[in-house]
Amino acid sequence: GLGVVVREFAPLSHLDKQYFGFPGELLMRMLKMVILPLIISSMITGVAALDSEVSGKIGLRAVTYYLSTTIIAVILGIILVMTIKPGVSQEPEEIDRSGTTPNVTTADTLLDLLRNMFPENLVQACFQQYKTKRQEIEPVKGPDNMTTAAPLTTTIMAVVKNITKEYQITGSYSDGINVLGLIVFCVAFGLVIGKMGEKGRILLEFFDALNEATMKLVQIIMCYMPVGILFLIAAKIIEVEDWEIFKKMGLYMVTVLSGLLIHATVCLPLIYFIIVRKNPYTFTLGMAQAMVTALMISSSSATLPITFRCAEENNRIDKRITRFVLPVGATINMDGTALYEAVAAIFIAQINNYSLDVGHIVTISITATVASIGAAGVPNAGLVTMVIVLTAVGLPAGDVTLIVAVDWLLDRFRTMVNVLGDAYGAGIVQKLSKLELERMDLISDVDVANPFAMEATLDDEECEKKSYVNGGFTVDKTDAISFTETSQF
Repeated sequence: GLGVVVREFAPLSHLDKQYFGFPGELLMRMLKMVILPLIISSMITGVAALDSEVSGKIGLRAVTYYLSTTIIAVILGIILVMTIKPGVSQEPEEIDRSGTTPNVTTADTLLDLLRNMFPENLVQACFQQYKTKRQEIEPVKGPDNMTTAAPLTTTIMAVVKNITKEYQITGSYSDGINVLGLIVFCVAFGLVIGKMGEKGRILLEFFDALNEATMKLVQIIMCYMPVGILFLIAAKIIEVEDWEIFKKMGLYMVTVLSGLLIHATVCLPLIYFIIVRKNPYTFTLGMAQAMVTALMISSSSATLPITFRCAEENNRIDKRITRFVLPVGATINMDGTALYEAVAAIFIAQINNYSLDVGHIVTISITATVASIGAAGVPNAGLVTMVIVLTAVGLPAGDVTLIVAVDWLLDRFRTMVNVLGDAYGAGIVQKLSKLELERMDLISDVDVANPFAMEATLDDEECEKKSYVNGGFTVDKTDAISFTETSQF
């Protein structure tokens, strides 16, 4: 309402619009500020709290869930776009192009994904990602520093032949947290700390305290959230120049949004209900604040602090699960993005009257799934991976500019679905890992029959987890109280 009123009755200059959106920008900066300490502390404590066998099982379950839901989303998107056919009645000339085409190649992008999993400098990974690009190698110069001229016949033949160009790959760094690299390091580091026993306890307690402190900061940020979100939406409504594009792209937008709606209200809740046997819509209601935040800031990574709080406090998901599953989910689980990329690729094919056979559709589904995993959890990352999907089936990569004008809006809705998918994943993994978690709880439970009896088979690490009951007091061995003082109680 505020955005519409200001747009109609108080026309603002470009500079004034930026000033108007400043309170919203502050909220974005606050949320991004806590991403780094939250991911590092939650991943390390989450993995270290589980032994390597349990964390391996939980990780496998989480990845299986992520892949399954992403494939379901892609199939749903393909079915909808082939049924509705939003691009059949349109011509490329009717739609205004905007933006530029990202210059990416499929092989290099996937290799960059693997490179970023192992950052060479951990501090640099906190604010930069590695990115490669191809450079054409110049032809060899002659001794007189001039390009050697070939005979006329050779030149003519060279025109007829398909000349292969030589390329070399050069690397550079682009701004943005390398979340994938940090997660890989934190998982390995957490496993090592968990194996160290008493020596690793100090580090574990440090990261646990850091995690608690960060969540306290998130609570403070939540108080400012209503103001920030108000100005974020209002500023975005004021900034939109061309509302006509929504009429031209209406059918395409309906296809994407209906796909996201079906996936969020039918597919994901159904999977959750079948496995967990609880009301999925109550669960969704508990995640409402995280979903609204995702809708506003269109970044699953920046929404992570709120996702943690909603999952743990509203939906009572075990911290050992959320700390491990949610950061990974925010990085690789992109149901909404995968669905959108499949729909967009086939929409562009329909506009160009490009007939797709079964092979092309299978290729689109596979590349959309893989590309969505490689998409960074930041606004508009889907456009880069969109080029990969288009290139895979031989569609013109330049046509990505046809969908840029409405991408900012669709990006918000698909991020909301991504965040909901992550949360459902945490709930499902907790249910599937119930036995392992209970077994871990039993190790640290009180031995009431003979509190001071220790099994001979227990190692030092398990002994440390034992608690002792004496005269109504429960005293952990880790507490700063000597055994003589305990007996005085």
